[in-house]
Amino acid sequence: MQQFLIYNTLSHQKELFTPLTPDHVGMYVCGPTVYGDGHLGHARPAITFDVLFRYLKHLGYKVRYVRNITDVGHLEHDADEGEDKIAKKARLEQLEPMEVAQYYTNRYHDAMDRLNVLRPSIEPHASGHIIEQIEIIQKILDAGYAYVSNGSVYFDVRKYHEATHKYGILSGRVIDEMLSTTRELDGQNEKHETADFALWKKAAPEHIMRWNSPWSVGFPGWHTECTAMGTKYLGETFDIHGGGMDLMFPHHESEIAQQTAITGHGPCKYWMHNNMITINGQKMGKSLGNFITLDEFFTGNHELLNQAYSPMTIRFFILQAHYRSTVDFSNEALVAAEKGYDRLMQAYKTLCSLQPSKSSSVDVKGYRQLCYDAMNDDMNTPIVISHLFDAARVINTVNDRKATLTQNDIDELKSVFQTFVFDVLGLRDEASTDNTALIDGLMQMILDVRAVAKSNKDWATSDKIRDSLAALGVAVKDGKDGATWELK
Repeated sequence: MQQFLIYNTLSHQKELFTPLTPDHVGMYVCGPTVYGDGHLGHARPAITFDVLFRYLKHLGYKVRYVRNITDVGHLEHDADEGEDKIAKKARLEQLEPMEVAQYYTNRYHDAMDRLNVLRPSIEPHASGHIIEQIEIIQKILDAGYAYVSNGSVYFDVRKYHEATHKYGILSGRVIDEMLSTTRELDGQNEKHETADFALWKKAAPEHIMRWNSPWSVGFPGWHTECTAMGTKYLGETFDIHGGGMDLMFPHHESEIAQQTAITGHGPCKYWMHNNMITINGQKMGKSLGNFITLDEFFTGNHELLNQAYSPMTIRFFILQAHYRSTVDFSNEALVAAEKGYDRLMQAYKTLCSLQPSKSSSVDVKGYRQLCYDAMNDDMNTPIVISHLFDAARVINTVNDRKATLTQNDIDELKSVFQTFVFDVLGLRDEASTDNTALIDGLMQMILDVRAVAKSNKDWATSDKIRDSLAALGVAVKDGKDGATWELK
């Protein structure tokens, strides 16, 4: 087993990854709030933790990867105040809230599939775990770290902090500064302190997402869902909790507080956070209105885009930077990523066509370990890519007949590319995928021409098309719903 170092946000240092249970890894990652189309900022954590998921499985671990769907409780202005984002969207579009959530969940899945992001082991929805959230809230109340106010339930941050639990341990926030902050927000007078956060909110008469609870008819706070679902599917303590840096406070800080209030310890052994996608130096996000959706990237249909960018170009663009570094959007950077991705794909095609020699004039045996060393150093994907570019240079040199490789060395390079380009980094050859779609389209066009010939009782043309395709190894089968084809 490789020695894998990951940066633990909680300890602020790289640590040797040792799972709580040998050979088994529990990983929870905060997923999207489904009230709008996914954008580049959503792609980054999805791709980052997809690579981690892939690599852990490659190392031989059995991984239970849980990524939630937030379809209730995520509020517009503040973690405790304002209108639920999905409820607001539903009200504006005169739809059922779950109609909005399902539509954008489907859109998110489609975008992730195009980015070649693997589906998680479990994808729980917040709205499907209201009972578990109520149970968590009751446990926090029983432990004495929450209070009921006017039908809402709030976490008592001061009491928790003074019990030596240190609220702010993950984000580095100073508790005195948080407690002294004053904001004029609806419901603020219900709290003991401004820093207290909602575990359950009593629903206003016009609020359309509501459930019964021991305290009121209402809905859970944003932070409660991950504590409830993480515990349900991974236990009171699991290995890795991931998400974007923007979730570190207040979301993940509050998760730690909730779990510690109940069990005396935080939810996980390692906290991992990817950094932000920025545009003109500012975080890209829906709330700021400066985002470009993934669909707009794929089509090029946005005023800031000079062209369309393929899903694999987007994936490569994100992987070119270390996951803890910021990435600033620009057309120039995306064009460079497009060229880099094409270079790797072309190198692999060239590799597959190389003719072996009896001896090698270059040594390629070190590339595998170099890629492992980079991955084992806190998933340093840009260094992995640099080693793969070096291998591509060797491949091109051999193709230009300026160097030689034996069959064993060619097979070794093929294995390295398969492992790190395709299996771990999750890239795929879009040209091959496009060719498949092209072939499907051409075949359908040919079958349509044959169908017209048959409808006109032009049997000679119909038979000629069928026989010509058969000679090329394509079998045409006529059925009651029309003709189909398959390769012999």
